[in-house]
Amino acid sequence: MRVRGSGLSQVKNFLELIKFEHTIFALPFAYVGMLLAASVLPRTEHPLGWPTWGEFFWITVAMGAARTLAMGFNRLVDRVLDARNPRTAARPLVTGKVAVSTAALGTAISGLLLGMAAWRLGPLPLLLLPGALVFLLGYSYTKRFTWMSHFILGFTDGMAPMGAWVAVRGSLFTLTDWPAWVLLAAVTLWIGGFDLIYACQDVEFDRAAGLQAIPARFGVAVALRWARFSHIGVVAFLAVLGLGLNLAWLYWLAWSVIIVLLVYEHRLVSPDDLSRVNMAFFNMNGYISIVFFLGVLGALLNG
Repeated sequence: MRVRGSGLSQVKNFLELIKFEHTIFALPFAYVGMLLAASVLPRTEHPLGWPTWGEFFWITVAMGAARTLAMGFNRLVDRVLDARNPRTAARPLVTGKVAVSTAALGTAISGLLLGMAAWRLGPLPLLLLPGALVFLLGYSYTKRFTWMSHFILGFTDGMAPMGAWVAVRGSLFTLTDWPAWVLLAAVTLWIGGFDLIYACQDVEFDRAAGLQAIPARFGVAVALRWARFSHIGVVAFLAVLGLGLNLAWLYWLAWSVIIVLLVYEHRLVSPDDLSRVNMAFFNMNGYISIVFFLGVLGALLNG
């Protein structure tokens, strides 16, 4: 298999491989963790109730690097399985559009950037980094032994707002850190729920390959019900967040829009029709993350 292209083209192909644009799913939630952490700190630390530009920059670097590390590693680990699955057989690492060495280098650089960002953000982010790496790298193997892999992925993404909270606030285990844990729970169920929907496409392949997933083990109808229950949990946790922090009406407007988007997302798919899974997976969830961020930002500006 010959790899074509070099230099900038390989960088572009690597970004295509890891779907870098999908960072939009996790980044707004990280910014929410950052904004809420700064808003509850004493004014002497953040006089305007906002994070510093340095925090904003390094949190952005950390989130982009963490997702790139996780996705790059996942593509490397799964490339043999991807070659066997008709849905993923055209991925760049399978076709040779991206060399294994390029993917490995890009993944390694992302890991170094994540380490640098954690160091710049303070002692606690750096201390917690090894635990985060367990999930960022270990998730790629979970489908081989547990059908709860969907929610392990959700937990891994849920570390984004929690990590941003820790970076700004410098704590995680006091009573006043409860918003970070609520965000972790909300994102775990949100990502886990829509990964359940996405995994419905691979039921036959997962069964044939001996991979673990809720749709493959219990069927598509059960998986879609689990996804609905998960997203009901998201709505509940976001309500707890808004009530607990007494956020302004713009937050509740965003909360209402998120409910509408989640309902619409679930109406796009059914056990008998999965043709619109990609629209449910990508479009709706991109909108949800942005709406949530704007709702929190608006509430803080008008609070």
